Amino acid sequence: MPAPVSIVIPALNAADELPGCLEHLMEGLGAGLIRELVISDGGSADETRAIAQAAGAEWISGPASRGGQLRRGCAAARGEWLLVLHADTRLEPGWAAAVARHLQEGQGRPAYFRLRFRARGLMPGWVAGWANLRARLFALPYGDQGLLVRRGDYEAAGGYPDQPLMEDVALVRRLAGLTALPCAALTGAARFQRAGWLRRGARNLWTLMRYFSGADPEKLAAAYRK
Repeated sequence: MPAPVSIVIPALNAADELPGCLEHLMEGLGAGLIRELVISDGGSADETRAIAQAAGAEWISGPASRGGQLRRGCAAARGEWLLVLHADTRLEPGWAAAVARHLQEGQGRPAYFRLRFRARGLMPGWVAGWANLRARLFALPYGDQGLLVRRGDYEAAGGYPDQPLMEDVALVRRLAGLTALPCAALTGAARFQRAGWLRRGARNLWTLMRYFSGADPEKLAAAYRK
């Protein structure tokens, strides 16, 4: 019987972060969870492809757009379950046991990881705490918390839309029964550290509010990248 989980990772010039992400997935291989690894690339000009191929990943390429890349990657994956991760995410040790338990006891519900930043200090903890509260109260985890979803539920929800921003929000709003896994996804903090924790956090919240108000994701992405 094939392993149940396909790992799908969108990438764009991710050579600095992808090796750490892949290293932390190794326990899933040992546990017999991972059927395949799919890297959906948006036109990397660095060593991302070489790293992916060395890891035995299936390589999917196309235009750079987070939603489009994820849509192509999930379409290529063959597992009963999809585990979608960002390239700068490193799953906490013990994640494989938590996922295996969820597959057996979670009644097929989609799930996400608790967020932690790979940075120390008060602000990383505060921002991660808000993100975890948002996910729990409003069933609104972001993509950097990972998403574990059964293929049938993913397809019934319409999958990821081909848009450059808020593709994760668009999908999880259509998924029922989201639950948190009892382990963390440790994500990179570079954007917060460059912009400032409060400024980046406020911009993220403002972007979310504009999206809910009907703003064009293309325009939001352009503003987000500035």
